[in-house]
Amino acid sequence: MNLRDAMENYVVWRQAHGAKFNTARNLLRQFLRHADAEAGCDAVTQAQVASFLAGPVTPHRENKVYALTGFWQFAISRGYATSSPLPVREPRSRYRPLPFIFTHAELQRLLDRGNIEASLAGAKQLTADTFRILLLLLYGAGLRFSEATGLTMADVDLSDAILTVRDTKFQKSRLVPVGPHLATALADYLTTRPLVLTGDWTADYFLSTRTGTRLASSTVQVAFDRLRGIARIRGSTGRREVPRMHDLRHSFAVHSLTAWYRGAADVQRLLPVLSTYLGHSDLEGTKVYLTMTPELLQQASLRFEQFAQKGAGA
Repeated sequence: MNLRDAMENYVVWRQAHGAKFNTARNLLRQFLRHADAEAGCDAVTQAQVASFLAGPVTPHRENKVYALTGFWQFAISRGYATSSPLPVREPRSRYRPLPFIFTHAELQRLLDRGNIEASLAGAKQLTADTFRILLLLLYGAGLRFSEATGLTMADVDLSDAILTVRDTKFQKSRLVPVGPHLATALADYLTTRPLVLTGDWTADYFLSTRTGTRLASSTVQVAFDRLRGIARIRGSTGRREVPRMHDLRHSFAVHSLTAWYRGAADVQRLLPVLSTYLGHSDLEGTKVYLTMTPELLQQASLRFEQFAQKGAGA
């Protein structure tokens, strides 16, 4: 089998397992410009790989390495190749700051109605109620920005307090139950949301602009940047200097884990539950969100100390 067909088989295989895989697919096709697509996989040389990877160590280069590494693991397992032409050692990228985990006090300032209204001074399309509910969905339900803004009226079942999230990162739909406080906030929002509706609940966005269109990330980002300044929320040493909206999702995961430790819950048993709730295909994706904060580290240490004491007394 030639290189092009082997790569297409790999893309189909990854997508069949739930990954959108668009970025890696495009990178693999770009690689074909550096190698003979009609030749076999073993015909690819280290020099061709080096040509493709040339340049500074950046996240883009890391994506290239990730795409090629996954492909050659697949190709070798299928018998398309006998060895990998990738370098044995790949230089590491520069230090990446940890995600910003909002404290509960910072969340209160972020969700303060007065602060939100001040951040939208002069805004024409985004209302304060819509902006606040968006932030609540990102933190309270751990949704991605695209998932929250993609919800339609039909996706929000307030009678059972369940959200239906469609066309996720892994091309799967999932049901997301929400707590009573968030469910009440969502119900209250329906009485104040922009009234532009077509009547087709599968098309009308739950969160929308004043004219009924889907929220644009650029519009919301401007408002969030202003809100972050008004709420006096800044990054800290070792973490992101500029907290992002996506860090609300990180905060949801870390705060959930911390609460489980406090409540002496079986964290190992609950981790797959959190993974499913967040819409991950496996636990590896969830680990990204489990950033160790001082509070989380303290709770984990206490749990280990209790475990050690029981072991010593046995």
